[in-house]
Amino acid sequence: MNAHFAIMQKSLFPTTVIGSLPRPAWVLDLILDRKAGRITDEQATPLLDRAIESAILMQERAGLDEITDGEWRRESYVKVIAERVRGFEADLHDSGLPYPAVVAPLEYYRPLVLEELNFIRKRTKRRVKVTLPAPYIIGRRMWHPDHSKKAYPTRETLMEACVPILRKEIELLCGAGADTIQLDEPWLSTMVDPAFCRREGIDDVSYEADRCVDLVNQVLDGIDDVATGMHLCHAHFERRHGTEGSYEPIMPALAKLRVGTISMEYATPASGGVGSLAGFPERARLGLGCIDHCDRNVETPDEVIQRVENAMRFVDKNRITLHPDCGFAPSAQNPMDLDEAYQKLKAMCEAARKLRDQYA
Repeated sequence: MNAHFAIMQKSLFPTTVIGSLPRPAWVLDLILDRKAGRITDEQATPLLDRAIESAILMQERAGLDEITDGEWRRESYVKVIAERVRGFEADLHDSGLPYPAVVAPLEYYRPLVLEELNFIRKRTKRRVKVTLPAPYIIGRRMWHPDHSKKAYPTRETLMEACVPILRKEIELLCGAGADTIQLDEPWLSTMVDPAFCRREGIDDVSYEADRCVDLVNQVLDGIDDVATGMHLCHAHFERRHGTEGSYEPIMPALAKLRVGTISMEYATPASGGVGSLAGFPERARLGLGCIDHCDRNVETPDEVIQRVENAMRFVDKNRITLHPDCGFAPSAQNPMDLDEAYQKLKAMCEAARKLRDQYA
């Protein structure tokens, strides 16, 4: 925790991204062709390398203090574990977009995202964030009652099995020079929506939220030499959120998180406004979602400033990091616009410069 604050407080209102950027159509085709076996990893990698260089430059031109590779090597932010860990079979779930399911005991046989970090680390002087899915969402998205019980009798046993795998990856990422490691856990915030809980058979939100938080704490326990974070959101596809509701019901669980930054959506009306920040944990930084990635309208810097100042009524300026509400395209198939993303990031970074001038 202390290391995180020492790193992030060098300037007011540092700017970052959550993870993904919209993929150009040819990059999406490349990812899907690789998945279908029409092109090998060895053939796809040099093409993706050249594409990702442009994603790096775009983020630098926008003015970001911290960047990612856009997650352009992945089909999705969470499916990456199924692509790199043995034990999953592709497309066994069919809930809109097909999802893998676990069918055998997990085996860590190759790094998950170390390749992403090694590539970008050599090509930028900016801070580099690396993102990983958190255990709870892996269990929720990739455990199937028909296909998974032989390997893992319950979702919870799959979640627990993910903890040592993620810890092993994080140790590699720390050694390779990651500046921030973020665990993505949108399920935590989707549980504030009663309709969603009914659909998913969640009867005890407090229990599930605490379970989710405990798993994140297990993954990050003792990780002190790198900035850490967790991102939660209302999930989205085609500019529509999957759930809605204020974060107030999960604030008690967030208070138990042992991460440096908790990143949350606040630009979208789906999150119910900044009033829930009255219960935000005092020992964490707030990653403030101040760009609505689902809205085609590009925010002005002044609109972003207003959102930040609204949040400052509850959280001190020294504890606020600026970013969009979510990744622009957590799934490669999510039809978002790269130029629009650039313009929104540029507006956010200009707002950060103005805020620093005003509040330094």
